[in-house]
Amino acid sequence: MNNNKQIKAEKVSEIKEKIQKAKSLVLVTYQGINVEQDTELRKTLRNSNVEYRVYKNTMVTRAAQELGIEGLDKYLEGPVSVAFGYEDETTAAKLIAEFAKTAKKLEIKGGYVDGTVYDAELMNQLAKIPSKEVLIAKFLGSIKSPLSNLVYMLNAVAESKEA
Repeated sequence: MNNNKQIKAEKVSEIKEKIQKAKSLVLVTYQGINVEQDTELRKTLRNSNVEYRVYKNTMVTRAAQELGIEGLDKYLEGPVSVAFGYEDETTAAKLIAEFAKTAKKLEIKGGYVDGTVYDAELMNQLAKIPSKEVLIAKFLGSIKSPLSNLVYMLNAVAESKEA
């Protein structure tokens, strides 16, 4: 009995460590997907540095409570898997939402990002946000365009004064 408690405590500690390390946490209902779909999902997530695990709900609830995370337990009912996104806040949600389009039984239940617990609707909205690289490229493009126009105009003025 004492050994069982020690194993559970180690598991809770492992989950806490993963939550603290992750930039996002996505809770997923996976019941109803077949083995091939599950294998494909795990491979896709692994390639993007997202860890996808199935833990007992009580272990995840206990880890969240010990970390002071309120409200996550209401999404931990029934068969739930957890995706830990380590790269950025949107990757895990984005990949799961994309995969859910082909595997209709797979759905996001909720998640935890940057100290806040989100429901499925907000996690799906988060999944639609472009990646950090795309946002930076758009920002730089919007800065570059007016500057290019200014340089072009100044060049035209300089050429007209020379003529």
